[in-house]
Amino acid sequence: MTRTLVRLRFSKQGNLRLLGHRDLMRCVERVFRRAGLPLRFSAGFHPKPRMSFPSALALGIEGLDEVLEVELTAPVEAAELMQRLTVQSPPGLNFHKVELLPAGAPKARLHSTCYELLLPPQYASGLQSRVEHLLATAQWSVQRPGRRNALDLRAQVLELACTGDKLRIRLRATDRGGVSPRDVLAALGLEGVEAQGARLCRIVVEVQP
Repeated sequence: MTRTLVRLRFSKQGNLRLLGHRDLMRCVERVFRRAGLPLRFSAGFHPKPRMSFPSALALGIEGLDEVLEVELTAPVEAAELMQRLTVQSPPGLNFHKVELLPAGAPKARLHSTCYELLLPPQYASGLQSRVEHLLATAQWSVQRPGRRNALDLRAQVLELACTGDKLRIRLRATDRGGVSPRDVLAALGLEGVEAQGARLCRIVVEVQP
């Protein structure tokens, strides 16, 4: 059977940010079905589409440059694939890049993720000093419920910057369980900022070259 591997870049915004990862996968599968694109499925009693995301996007976070890889059973030109997906996509789901990968190409491996957050004015006071304190710390432990070993948040923070009312967070990917941008917010004393209407946005997912 023909195997065509496609890597897509897309955005997930607006009300779609309230979709969990599993619901997003089902949404994308429906888009492919409506577009008449030949998804490849796994074998067995409960076949599932050959579809993977290098990094799942947490509930409530918008994504501007997400990565999705799918396998097709027949070749489709990139321009045609993009056009058919665009016609069938619901509001908030926008595909903006299609890459047809060569036969035998490995799946995408996550390198890092970058987030931005616009802060309400009451949360900006004193934030710069807290950012500097965290960056100057050699280690910052985060304990997960049910996990024996703590995670070192500081080791995974590649970039942390506050410019005016905008906070930028870039996190290193790891195979041993990663920290989240919300862990960074908690470390900075910003646990309640999303409840006050601020929205986390993942601006890019960086994969290994």
